[in-house]
Parts: sequence; C-alpha cells; structure tokens
Amino acid sequence: MFARSISIHLKPNSVANFTQLIEKETLPTLRKQKGFRDEMTFVAPGGAEAFGISLWDQKENAAPTAAMHIRAC
Repeated sequence: MFARSISIHLKPNSVANFTQLIEKETLPTLRKQKGFRDEMTFVAPGGAEAFGISLWDQKENAAPTAAMHIRAC
C-alpha cells in the first residue's frame, strides 16, 4: 500500500465549505480512480490549514496525476 499526502491552506471561515467539497466532490472522484483505497482529512485548529492522506494499492496509482486537484475553498 502507498500513501499520498497533501497540505492545503484554507481561506478564512471556509472549513464547512471545504468539508462539503471533500465529501461531495473529492471522495466520489477518488473512489473512481484505479487503485484508490481510502482517504483521511484533518483540519488544523483554527481552520487555516488542512492535511489529507490518500491510500493507494500501487505506487503508480498514488502519483499526483491519479488524484483530483482540489479547487479553492
């Protein structure tokens, strides 16, 4: 299993929007990707930053081109 991490700077007061984006757009898209296994997202206290870890079955499937780019929140 392979992991890919991403760090995201959030706009002020956008945690609710970010959470909805992850649940309604990002996760459904990742689930369609070859080799995707799971994803965990963490938001720092204060909501200024988020950190995500996606799990993949093979290294090539975990490459940045296999993941969706998250639009700005």
